[in-house]
Amino acid sequence: MTAKLYPALRFGDADAGRRWLEEALGFEEHQVYRGDDGAIVHAELRLGDDIVMFGPGDAAGATVYIAVDDVAAAFERARAAGATIVRGLQDTDYGSREFAVADPDGRTWSVGTYRPSTRA
Repeated sequence: MTAKLYPALRFGDADAGRRWLEEALGFEEHQVYRGDDGAIVHAELRLGDDIVMFGPGDAAGATVYIAVDDVAAAFERARAAGATIVRGLQDTDYGSREFAVADPDGRTWSVGTYRPSTRA
């Protein structure tokens, strides 16, 4: 299976988190999507060839997003292993097909076909 991991963060104030990542750690804006109210709904910042994704959340938190080629096979493997399904296999409005599971400590792992890219 070909896969790539992307950290996905939640910030109580996504714009403050964005500024901090840029100023303190040197990340650069890659994609920022805002809602009608101007608030960040999803953002991607890059550091070299790597991407961190983030958005707003009620509390600070993190998850891992795993980009795979065959998401249906990954879903069936997780289900067959008895993984706790947090979000079933579904198509998203941004063109990905994905699902989410919880690990034994309750952290969410999202798996899908979306692949952020730093290439122009």
